[in-house]
Amino acid sequence: MEEEKKHPLQKLMDNPWLLLALGLLIPLLSYTIWGWIELATIGKAALP
Repeated sequence: MEEEKKHPLQKLMDNPWLLLALGLLIPLLSYTIWGWIELATIGKAALP
């Protein structure tokens, strides 16, 4: 019986724990960086 050669992307997609970790980390990091950019570019508040 020959061993099937799996594509690296298929190995990634077959690992549910890695997909869970990526699904949590990528949005967390992207929204955090987006928030930092928004805070850095926001103007000063005009107080009355």
